[in-house]
Amino acid sequence: MGDKGAGRAFIGSFTSAGGRGIIAAAVDGETGALTETGVSDAVADPSYLALAVASGGTVLYTVSETAEGAVAAFDVAGASPRPIGARVPVCGAGPTHLALASGHLVTANYGSGSVSVLPVGADGEPGEASGVLQHEGAGPHPDRQRGPHAHQVLPDPTGHWVLSVDLGTDSVRICALHPATGELTQHRETALRPGTGPRHLAFHPAGSHAYVLNELEPTLTVCRWDADTGVLEPVAETPVLPEGAAGPSYPSEVVVSHDGRHLWAANRGHDSIAVIALDETRERAELVTTVPCGGHWPRDLALDPSGRRLYAANERSGDVTWFDIDQETGVPRRAGSIDVPAASCVVFA
Repeated sequence: MGDKGAGRAFIGSFTSAGGRGIIAAAVDGETGALTETGVSDAVADPSYLALAVASGGTVLYTVSETAEGAVAAFDVAGASPRPIGARVPVCGAGPTHLALASGHLVTANYGSGSVSVLPVGADGEPGEASGVLQHEGAGPHPDRQRGPHAHQVLPDPTGHWVLSVDLGTDSVRICALHPATGELTQHRETALRPGTGPRHLAFHPAGSHAYVLNELEPTLTVCRWDADTGVLEPVAETPVLPEGAAGPSYPSEVVVSHDGRHLWAANRGHDSIAVIALDETRERAELVTTVPCGGHWPRDLALDPSGRRLYAANERSGDVTWFDIDQETGVPRRAGSIDVPAASCVVFA
């Protein structure tokens, strides 16, 4: 039986590749189907989105993944997203990810290999960047790792730390964010296996472990997480593709189930979703199977709020496909799709 009631979703897309900007959609509570309600092209390449609640209601934030790099805020009370104020430079190039932490917007700037911090006002509007933390280092890949490439930034479950995942330096940085000044200070840097190219991580709902998805090698790195000391410790690696899988593949996004029993990873190139089982220790991750992503080049995966459906933003085929999840096995079953040219990200209100 489906979940009762309707919800809302927002989809980012690459305007430079034919996307229409930010698409607002209604979510059918019974089927999970998406129906477009409005669109905004006010920002170029809004490739990653985040939602937060401000004094005036829910606010949608987006990066503008361009050479000059910016963020923007939108009022989403109506059918179409409406800009709140002007876009704000992040003082970094090619921001690919953003998150809310301690009253600030934090962005991962892939092009410049840096992390930026911007204060957020009571009305939800971001202010000028209060600080930029520049990553340093490189990796063995001759093209992709000549320098740092911050790809994701997010707070840990306690909100005490901000983690940034760097594809270029094969590492994850753990930082402290001062809530009053917006200063971001590096606490420590966790090295991962050279050449793996870490892209994104997701925390276990228990908060004791994190799972780092690697882009340059199709693997998942299992890590222990100690929030008291801010220590991330790699303990195991597991493949996210079956042995002998043909062709190059570049994993993109990792999502953990609400009950912590399963994990899903998107594989671009192989065009699949990997289903991975997690044991009770949270440290043994086993590839169960892969299923087709419903399109080509799955850039993002997102669980709906109920945790019963998984959505894939298939960038190159131009669609968002949704799946019903078998709650026992974790295996997704395709249920439908909506056309979204150059789709890059899905978030739920």
